[in-house]
Amino acid sequence: MTLGVADKQGDLFDDVERFCAEALPERSIYAFMRRERDRLFPDESFADLFDEHKGRRSVPPSVVATVMVLQRLEGLSDREAVERYCFDNRWRYATGVAGYDQVSWTSFSHTVLVDMRERLRRSERPDRIFEAALDAAKDAGLVGRKRALDSTPLYDAVATMDTVTLIRSAIRGLLKVADPALEDELRRGVTSGDDYASAAKPQIDWDDKDAQEDLVDSRAKDAYALLAHLDGAELDPAVKDAATLLATVVGQDLEEGDDGVFRIARKVTTDRVISTVDPETRHGHKTQARSFDGYKGHVGVDPDSEIITATAITPGNAGDASVAEDLISDLLGGDPETAVDDPEAAPGKDQATSPEGAEGDGDEVPTTVYGDNAYGTGDFQSRLEDEGIESRCKTQKPNATNGLFSKERFDVDLEADTVTCPAGVTVSIRRHSDGGGIAKFAEACASCALRAQCTKAKEGRSIAVGPNEAVLARARARQKHSDWIADYRATRPKVERKIAHLLRRKHGGRRARVRGRARVAADFKLLAAAVNVARLSTLGAHSTHTGWAVAGV
Repeated sequence: MTLGVADKQGDLFDDVERFCAEALPERSIYAFMRRERDRLFPDESFADLFDEHKGRRSVPPSVVATVMVLQRLEGLSDREAVERYCFDNRWRYATGVAGYDQVSWTSFSHTVLVDMRERLRRSERPDRIFEAALDAAKDAGLVGRKRALDSTPLYDAVATMDTVTLIRSAIRGLLKVADPALEDELRRGVTSGDDYASAAKPQIDWDDKDAQEDLVDSRAKDAYALLAHLDGAELDPAVKDAATLLATVVGQDLEEGDDGVFRIARKVTTDRVISTVDPETRHGHKTQARSFDGYKGHVGVDPDSEIITATAITPGNAGDASVAEDLISDLLGGDPETAVDDPEAAPGKDQATSPEGAEGDGDEVPTTVYGDNAYGTGDFQSRLEDEGIESRCKTQKPNATNGLFSKERFDVDLEADTVTCPAGVTVSIRRHSDGGGIAKFAEACASCALRAQCTKAKEGRSIAVGPNEAVLARARARQKHSDWIADYRATRPKVERKIAHLLRRKHGGRRARVRGRARVAADFKLLAAAVNVARLSTLGAHSTHTGWAVAGV
């Protein structure tokens, strides 16, 4: 397929064009895309996705990209988006098509959207739609030196499976990818009588504990028999992946008793696979009381303009701080194309104002990162400190169960390398190879009058000292200051509002539209691009001969 090119002239006598130009507000997303589509998504920027010489002409990529942006904003399926493009004059105006007698792509199949996403995914620049919107925001001076970080659950697009369903599904997956000869060999090792032709659970009396136990044991033995047959053999990549998944599933959920019977293990596996359809999805907890199955969507936002500067996707059980550095890579200099190295030349500097209590001369805004307790880890706080970035990331206070003395009641003297307990006893810190250490009060606790308030351990109280203890101590001291608290409360909630903008549509918002981490990440970034484009239109951004500008600036 060769590159299709859209008509950039338009038709002043077209009824749809004339009506929308008069009726739509200047800052509506449709009017913005009509004016700036060719600047944001020129057809030429997608040329590498198409063959230069062979095939029929594609629908112009600028048209498809605009449809994809509007689709994600309005939470539509592919079929619904194409239908909207065909019959909604606002969409046709936004894509530059307008009337129905001027172009050959008056309508197109929904598979065009599928094809474009796949072409982008396989390309060297899969996120170019997001990058185009972000570059426009930077050029317009809407991205400065502050970032607010947060995450949100994204429910997976598959059903969570129980242990029996997981095992059977993994076996079915292995048999499916095996060639006929290997499949025949594998089926000879199946002794349960299950042909694994259906995804439905076997029919048993689920109130009968013995029947349940026999079901689990028989399917587990089928699984181990298949794995034993494949052990040491040269396998195709697809068969190897299916066998690895089967081994993971049976290894995480089952244990063999002394009687040789496999039973469901009474344990919680840290990184448990919950679906063979999407093996990368995980159980996650947003809070102790709120769990979910799926992924986490992470965002970095410029809190002044509310432009999304970065996104990331992790399994649901990943910690927020695990991708924090990725979300601020432009501040760290990790992305040379988007890094802002000179505060004096930083876009938006003239519009920004210093947060209360922040250090800086004149209008210069210090680089600052905002985040809740999830981002206040020792490693991330240490990285921010090393980079000279002001941290507005909250650090969790030490706590202790059952009302016992918390770590805050102990005086940790890092210069003397000692810890003093509430009773006045001082002990030395025994250091580990990683720089951390532990202080043990074992002997002193035996006769201490405060023991009942301090510890219930037979060996006495001990205090762990991490390798970043000094950094965390400084962070906890900073966040007690009134100016720090005021700036945090005024700024960080903006990222939560932006997440609400991202997830306000049911389809493709809170629930993922696709399967697999890579595709979920691409879809989430496309959603962020759409929200950024909508924000640009709201702020009155417009292209000029020299770049981008904001109305009134």
